[in-house]
Amino acid sequence: METESTAKAWEKKPWKIILAATIGNALEWYDFIVYGFLAATISKLFFPQSDPQAALLLATLSIGIGFIARPLGAILLGWYADKVGRKPAMTLVIWLMFVSTAMIAFAPTFAQAGLWATALIAVARLLQGFSAGGEFGSATSYLIEMAPAHRKGYYGSWQMFAQASGALLSTVVGALLFKVFSPETIDGWAWRLPFFVGLLIGPAGLYIRRHLHEPEEFTRVAKGPAPSVKIWRHFVPEIIAGTTVSASINVMSYVIITYLPLYAQQTLGMPQGDAFLALLVAIVFRMMLIPVFGLACDMFGRRIMLLGALALFTLTIYPAYMYIIAAPSFVSLLLVELWFAILIAAAYAPCPTYLSELFPTQIRGLGLSIVYNIAATIFGGFSLFFVTLIQQMTRSALAPAHYSVIFFLAALVAVLKMGPRSSPKVLPVGG
Repeated sequence: METESTAKAWEKKPWKIILAATIGNALEWYDFIVYGFLAATISKLFFPQSDPQAALLLATLSIGIGFIARPLGAILLGWYADKVGRKPAMTLVIWLMFVSTAMIAFAPTFAQAGLWATALIAVARLLQGFSAGGEFGSATSYLIEMAPAHRKGYYGSWQMFAQASGALLSTVVGALLFKVFSPETIDGWAWRLPFFVGLLIGPAGLYIRRHLHEPEEFTRVAKGPAPSVKIWRHFVPEIIAGTTVSASINVMSYVIITYLPLYAQQTLGMPQGDAFLALLVAIVFRMMLIPVFGLACDMFGRRIMLLGALALFTLTIYPAYMYIIAAPSFVSLLLVELWFAILIAAAYAPCPTYLSELFPTQIRGLGLSIVYNIAATIFGGFSLFFVTLIQQMTRSALAPAHYSVIFFLAALVAVLKMGPRSSPKVLPVGG
């Protein structure tokens, strides 16, 4: 059991608190993006090759399988974080991440094990999705509850910094892999290397999270059974508002960022290398800005920061896309991506704290897990499909703007109606 002196020592080292809470989020995003980069290779190695196109479809479908398991992980692991504690939940989550990454890294290929290899990859992806479902709620609850009252926005912003760092690491590792090795070597054995990098992160996260202690804010109220069922009776407006804001954040991640290389190549006719370079610069720029906006939202308020970012996104997204459509070049793409990076950082930074303040401590882990993962499953996992469908139906190069602006406007309304409270809503005592 952690001693009082150990707890005090941790409180004097904020970087340890932040690292412990965010390392799982970084690993989650790293694993997800690396798997996407290697989907074509995985389709050759783990799915029947009688129809190569069907094999590729199955491989991309296996990306979506991870999203299917997220809501279940959100409910069970969110409940576990509220019932048992933040530390046990965070430790369990990173164990599950480590095991699922190891299953992929050491998996036998279809040529070696037949359909067992296909099944193993599918199970690993389900496990990754299940663990990801519990990571944001448990880790963000811990981070916000450990933060000083005047620095909750700043602490929470590091959760989104971790997402960007996972994306950056996966992009760098993926670029190096395809630069250093030939396609034949990658298909032979080198595809496993990025997953071995992920395995290095897992033990580091387990070691760091071993030394956690429960936040005092949580231990004061964590008595008796977690009243999780009451979240569906008394917190429906908060769930709707939180899911709407989370959906806008996921649309930024998947439509504005992830979809960019495909959009630049297929719609703008630009080299994919230019798009990746612009994306890499924008990711680094966004990472630098997120903690800065985290400090700013503690000074000016989470609600003001979110409203400002969403309003500016709504006002400028059409002019930005029109600009790159009219003058497609590396410079125009980079300028637009840097502008988007500023707005995304301004929206990302206050989001974890804003969401956490919608729910009281007793059900915060479950509440955060539900609103974030419903949005990630529906609007993260299927956003690229919907944008592509809109583009095919309308024949418009502005399809990403058409899709995104709907969510930005909805989130604006949600934040206006449900701002973070200085005194959070009290959990009802009765049924």
